[in-house]
This record gives sequence, C-alpha cells and structure tokens, in this order.
Amino acid sequence: MRKVLVLQHVGHEPLGTLNPLLKDRGLRIRYVNFGRSPEAQPSLIGYNGLIVLGGPMGVYEADKFPHLKHELKVIEDALKKDIPILGICLGSQLIAHALGAAVAKSNEKELGWCDIQLTSEGKKDFLLKNFSPKEKIFQLHGDAFTIPKKAAHLASSESCAGQAFRYGDKVYGFQFHLEVDKAMIQRWMKVTDNLKDIDSTQGKVTAENILKETDLYIERSLDLSAKTFNGFIDLFDFKERVVRIGSGR
Repeated sequence: MRKVLVLQHVGHEPLGTLNPLLKDRGLRIRYVNFGRSPEAQPSLIGYNGLIVLGGPMGVYEADKFPHLKHELKVIEDALKKDIPILGICLGSQLIAHALGAAVAKSNEKELGWCDIQLTSEGKKDFLLKNFSPKEKIFQLHGDAFTIPKKAAHLASSESCAGQAFRYGDKVYGFQFHLEVDKAMIQRWMKVTDNLKDIDSTQGKVTAENILKETDLYIERSLDLSAKTFNGFIDLFDFKERVVRIGSGR
C-alpha cells in the first residue's frame, strides 16, 4: 500500500477535501501535527509522497517554531527521492524556500475568495488542466514566495504573483486553498487569528461577506479540487509488483 506523510501545523488546517480522495485511491495517510507535537521529527522512510499543509507561522520564524527547520530537511529529502510533493499555503512557502526562493510578508493579505489567473505555463499544466484562465479560489495568507529558479510559474493574482508553481514533474506549490469545503471555511471564520486578520482590513473584507461568497463559489472549488488533487494522486506509482512464482525445485 502506498503511504503519504502529511505535515500539519494547526488542528483547524487538515487535509480537507484531500483526505477522502487519498483514501479512495488506496493511500495510507500519516499525519504529523506540529501543533500537538512540536518536537516531532518525522522521517520519509517508507513513504511514497509528502504533503505540507498551511499554518499561521512564517517560514522566517524558525527560531520561534524550530520544527520548521526539520520540515525543510524532510522537504529536501523528498526532493532527492523524487517523490510527489504538494505544498499548500505555508507548505508551498516552505517548498519554495527549500528550492532557494525568497519568502516574506506580502504588501497586502489575501483573505477570502480572490481571482487567480493562469500563466501560459499554467494553461498547459497537467494538474491545472480543468481550470479556466481566471478562477475564484479561497485565500488566507499574509506571506508570499518568489517563484523558485527552474520552476514553472503556473498562476498569479493581482496582489500576489506567486500563486502556484511546479518543480520538475512531481512537485507542486499552491499558495491558495483548494482543499477547503464549506464546513472548513465556516470553522476558519471563528478562529481568533483569522478574525484579527480580517479586522485589519478595516471593513474591506468581512467574515460575513466571505461566508456569503462561499455559497457562490464553493461548488466550483470542490469540482476543481477533486479533479486537481486526483491528478496529483496520479503522480504516485501505483504499478503492482510482478510476483514470480518459482518452480518449487
């Protein structure tokens, strides 16, 4: 059975829509929740893929959150092993950083449903083939990454150029949250840190409006989520080993 290691930073940011998709495709999932076990030092031994989820901390806060240093080592190991890797929000920033890109605070936080545009590379990408040139995708971040060297720049937004990249054939970083469902967004609108970020926009963004827009855009997001993440799961090697039965002599 194929196994995937999932690095989680806070309890309210799980795999979301990815969880049933991975299970339906026969993948065994192991969560490492650094919010509960900040001292954890997981290894990739025995794993066939890596997913790094979002969180409120910044890549540049490794002194405050020492597990980020170990996560970078795990990502570097995964890159060497040439296994499928997916980073979401903070996860994408960690992968970008591991590939030598810069990560810093954004000039403007992206909160709620925002337009992203595919680049010319994005329009040709295998995972994003079901996206229209412009889509409303859920966002919740205040940091941003530059596109790593030798990576394909797949998507951008008006206030954040680095929305998605692909490195090689199996490594993807998504700044946006394609893993959300309606229940997850509703929970996020009750998280104190998220509400503080929303309040900092001085009315430009409100939790009430985010919830209203969720009703408008969630079905399209769920459709893209299923198709895109199944494409990522396709990157795993599901070929069965050929068992040769001897003659018994």
